[in-house]
Amino acid sequence: MIVKAILEWDEEAQSYSATCPELNYISSCGDTKEEVIENLKDAIQLLLEPIPEISSNTDIHNRIEILV
Repeated sequence: MIVKAILEWDEEAQSYSATCPELNYISSCGDTKEEVIENLKDAIQLLLEPIPEISSNTDIHNRIEILV
């Protein structure tokens, strides 16, 4: 699964945020780009868990690719 994400640096909070408009604007934050992407993957996995055909017996975290 490939999704597009918008990564932004917040100067005031001194952290990154990532938003995925394709998936109901799910978002996450982190101190580094790598951390915010991993956090967003976790959030997407939680969002998609209730959909059996996507999450059945597989770790979708390893199947999510974020385009920035």
